[in-house]
Amino acid sequence: MEAPVPEPVSVSTRPSAHSSGLAHFNAWHREQAEDALLECCGSTRWAQRVAAHRPYPDLDTLLAASDEAGYDLAPADLAEALAWESAPCLHHDAPRAAHLALRAAHAAYESRFGHVFVISLDGLRPSQHVDQVLAAIRTRLAHDPDEERALTAEEMRRLARGRIIELVTEAGRASGPFPPVAYDPR
Repeated sequence: MEAPVPEPVSVSTRPSAHSSGLAHFNAWHREQAEDALLECCGSTRWAQRVAAHRPYPDLDTLLAASDEAGYDLAPADLAEALAWESAPCLHHDAPRAAHLALRAAHAAYESRFGHVFVISLDGLRPSQHVDQVLAAIRTRLAHDPDEERALTAEEMRRLARGRIIELVTEAGRASGPFPPVAYDPR
């Protein structure tokens, strides 16, 4: 049996929010870009490095630079970034039992590893978040500290990527060369 032939994809010639947002991001003063990037990842060194390599020709290049800077984070840089983070939480309408279970899981994780639990939930429906977070904490509590540090760094890179995409999209919606003011991942 032959594999189905994919449908042709139409490409819009209109500038996307990403391309116009990237143009705004590239035009910001260094300090503005660094401040906005600190909202994506709380490491000063990471934010300075990503901001210093502007202008970026496209979003993929910016995301690759973010990843590269993330791979080069020293333990102190990762600790600084983690200090900016807050644990993933539930919508206030979630059942009380779910809030209590999540709070207990976070406390166990922080007690074991000495920092907040981070996880990228990009691509998951909000209804899946609590189950994903609880399962991940359960699994990750069994890791040794070095294994967990590596996984935490990877999750921070994934979080930064998602936040950069959001930052660039918001910058594309804003008028003027200033960073959006309403974005706060914590």
